[in-house]
Order: sequence, then structure tokens, then C-alpha cells
Amino acid sequence: MTEVTRILSAIDQGDPHAAEQLLPLVYDELRNLAAAKLAQEKPGQTLQATALVHEAYLRLVDDQQFDNRSHFFAAAAEAMRRILVECARHKQSIKAGGAVQRLELAEVEAAIPPPDDDLLALHEALDKLEAQDKRKADLVKLRFFAGLTNEQAAQTLGISSSTADNDWAYARSWLRLKIREEGAAADQKNPTSIG
Repeated sequence: MTEVTRILSAIDQGDPHAAEQLLPLVYDELRNLAAAKLAQEKPGQTLQATALVHEAYLRLVDDQQFDNRSHFFAAAAEAMRRILVECARHKQSIKAGGAVQRLELAEVEAAIPPPDDDLLALHEALDKLEAQDKRKADLVKLRFFAGLTNEQAAQTLGISSSTADNDWAYARSWLRLKIREEGAAADQKNPTSIG
């Protein structure tokens, strides 16, 4: 039994000091995962890796029981995903500026890119994939939101690397098609006229 698994077991049994022992052991690994995920985000992301790790950690320790280290990191990936989706939704809310796009002064002369709904579209498509095939959805969460390599994700899920390769290829194609379909459906519902 690893030290992390022992502490997770102590947390499950209600030891009030166990949670304090866990963070130092997993903090660097969680921070690396969070930094890798945030590096994939569009410029202008206001959430920092430290804040993402702390928020995810608070949600994890308060709400769940974990069987082992792999289960803990899978739950961490899901928590980070939810936090990033919540941030994206908040940014789109009217109170937070809605469709208004923040520009840095140095970017004023640059072309303005279209609004970014990518994370929300991925979130919705990923929920649909999860209803169809949970393992493939879990693989995407571990790869995309937790920043794990294919081998690490395969080990976490208890599948072979070749199965993970096949699942990853399928899930990427499936998600890409679903996001395109949803985008086309949204465009048909809200046509815009130019001119």
C-alpha cells in the first residue's frame, strides 16, 4: 500500500489530520496536471494552476472516498474539468461580460478571433460520449483535463496501451463530429446576416 493510498484510507475512515498529510504528497503532481491543462487553454485565461489545484483538492477531500491512487487522480481530472467548465460558463454570463471579449492593449491591432465556446462544446459532447461509452469518456478526461499520457491513462483505467490508443482515436473522432454537428445545428437555429 502506497503512502497516498494509506492516507486516502485514513480520510475515508474519518481521520481529521489525514487530509493535511495528503496535499504535500500529491501537490506537485496535481499542479503539473493543472499547469498542463491550463497551457492548452486560450490566451486570457484568468485561472491559475495553483488556484485550480486548490479548488479541485477542496472538492476532492470534502466529497469523496477513494480506493487507491488511480481513483484519486481520476477524480482530480473530473474535478478540474468541472471547475474549468464552471469558469467558462461564468465568463459567458451577462454579469461577467457575456460576449464581450477582453483584449490586451498590445493585441488591439491584431485581428479579433471569434468567441470561444470550445470548452463548453467539448463538455456537452463529452457528456453525450459518457452516456454512450463511459470508458472512452474517462480516457478523454484523463488525457485532456488531467494531462496524463496515454500510458498513464491506460494504467489508471486498467486497460492496455493499445486499447487506450484505439479508444483515444475513436473518442477524438466522435467528439470532433459531435461538436461539428452541434455547431451546425446552432448555426441553423441562429442564422446571422451580414451586410
